[in-house]
Amino acid sequence: MNLIGSSPAFLGYVAAYTLAAVGCSVGLYRAARMEDPDTRRGMVGLLLCSGGWAALELGFLITPGTLGYAFYLGSLVVGLATVGAWLYFCSAYTGREFHRNRLYRAVAVSVYLAVVAVKLTNPFHGFYFATQFVADPFPHLAITHGVFHWVVTGLSYALVTVGFFMLFELFLEADYDTRPLGILVGITAIPAVLDIVGYVSDLLLDINHEPLGVALFALGVLYVYDEAFLAVQLTDGVDEAVVYLDDDGCIKETNGKAQRLFPALSGSRGQNLETVLPAVTEILQTDEQILERNRDAGSKYYLVSDTSFSLGQVDIGRMVVFTDVTESEQRRRELARQNEQLEGFATAIRHELLNTLQIITGRVSVAGDALNRGNVGLAKESLQSTSETAERMSEIVDGLATLARHGQTIDETTAVDIGPVVDEAWERADTDGLTMAADVEGQVIADLTRLRDLFESGFTFAAHNDASTVTVSREADEIVITDDGTPAGQTASEAFFEYGGAIPDAAAGMTLPNLRMLARTHGWDVALDTEYQDGVRVVISNVTVPGPLEN
Repeated sequence: MNLIGSSPAFLGYVAAYTLAAVGCSVGLYRAARMEDPDTRRGMVGLLLCSGGWAALELGFLITPGTLGYAFYLGSLVVGLATVGAWLYFCSAYTGREFHRNRLYRAVAVSVYLAVVAVKLTNPFHGFYFATQFVADPFPHLAITHGVFHWVVTGLSYALVTVGFFMLFELFLEADYDTRPLGILVGITAIPAVLDIVGYVSDLLLDINHEPLGVALFALGVLYVYDEAFLAVQLTDGVDEAVVYLDDDGCIKETNGKAQRLFPALSGSRGQNLETVLPAVTEILQTDEQILERNRDAGSKYYLVSDTSFSLGQVDIGRMVVFTDVTESEQRRRELARQNEQLEGFATAIRHELLNTLQIITGRVSVAGDALNRGNVGLAKESLQSTSETAERMSEIVDGLATLARHGQTIDETTAVDIGPVVDEAWERADTDGLTMAADVEGQVIADLTRLRDLFESGFTFAAHNDASTVTVSREADEIVITDDGTPAGQTASEAFFEYGGAIPDAAAGMTLPNLRMLARTHGWDVALDTEYQDGVRVVISNVTVPGPLEN
């Protein structure tokens, strides 16, 4: 047929079906490179059927006659096969096994052959469609579809809907944005509307417009939303935050869990990961690859891992996965803290044992010399001092054993009013004339016994630091214990927290190490304010609070 001078309506139909057929042929190149074999077969089959369907519809349009009738009959046969290819693709893409089930395949083939038999015998019974040559709006065979056609069409659309349901379910389970899929579904559904318009009016031809929608869906999956579909398929069953990058490190897709973990990812498509999440990029360059995130319920830890994937021999991107390892990381850090604490205990005990042994040895020698000189009183006094020293050593060892128990992980905490705990710790501490002032209204989440011992250690240190006054204050998530005793001066701040350091003296040398240990069992941090020069100021930070702070 000579297309020159043809009506715009005819040219529009010819162009639409030609583009659909050519587009499906072009799409075969990309579909053949799909990594998953079953998904690849499903998409190739969908393109072949859809492209062939469009080509046969085109042949029907440009050859109005007996040959056109044959083309249309062939399009009905191939069009029904497109439904099978569609379901095969949806099942394979979503990781289901429907396309492999022998029973389903046997039923599908049987139904297909039965319907095809009705279609091929239509020239004899006319149950499926009838034709009539018309000249308006251009010369063509007008199709009048019968009841059997609409029954098969309804069944086909029901099966197509099942496929879309599988796709939507996968997108939702993978926690990805469903808008790309929704757009493709809308495009695919347009031909159904065109079919209805063509059936009830003369605005459009009463033919199958579906190959146009199927072609657009397939090409959309392969070229427009290929990154989204690939990301969803790759992360199917991955219940973690995932960021999908191209080979240049730019963000291509993120799932919902990643966007909730990192709000900065919202609207970040196309940006470099290093720009959006610099901390993640730094973590990926380390050996540990553990990322800490402060959440409302406390610190959370994530193992950051990335892997590259390829299409054939070409690297096409990377997946960065954030696995929640909070429980195991907290245990690891607690074990490291306890090991450090036990090393400190060993140092302290060794230090005290050596001091005690030297004192005892010296006192025994003094007692022996005194007895040789007949000074029984001095000998008795020296032996009594020896006994007191040994008893003091026993008390220290018992105290260290108690602290070792307190240094274990806290199993249960509760909201504790700080004021009464400070008062109780003050009454228990050996303060030797020291005065105390406290401004600590409100509550913290803590173990009451450990918190009391923490303050007691702080007060005891102040007493041994030649202080006259010690104050306890609280601001935001910090508790500060300040004394007006001897400043740290040139002494390194960490020396105050080392077991066996004997700062400010042997009797109080373990008070601040114990204070830090008791704070760390709660997950808090302790440091010396090195800028404070009017005494010693101990700052306890990251204190856990139950809610809005009380002023």
